[in-house]
Amino acid sequence: MINLTRLNGQSFVINAEKIRYIEATPDTVVCCDTGEKMMVRETLAEVIRRAIDYARTIRRPITD
Repeated sequence: MINLTRLNGQSFVINAEKIRYIEATPDTVVCCDTGEKMMVRETLAEVIRRAIDYARTIRRPITD
């Protein structure tokens, strides 16, 4: 899950694995696999970075 911010300043959390694609039009639009689209304050690069960091975190080997 990654934390993003709507254009009105409201923070929300989205499952990064449900993101189908991201556009910069010039606002950043996150499109989910359900067809839902959300405009966010974060840049395209920042959403990508957060999604990659999330993927790395959940795929990290569990160690004792």
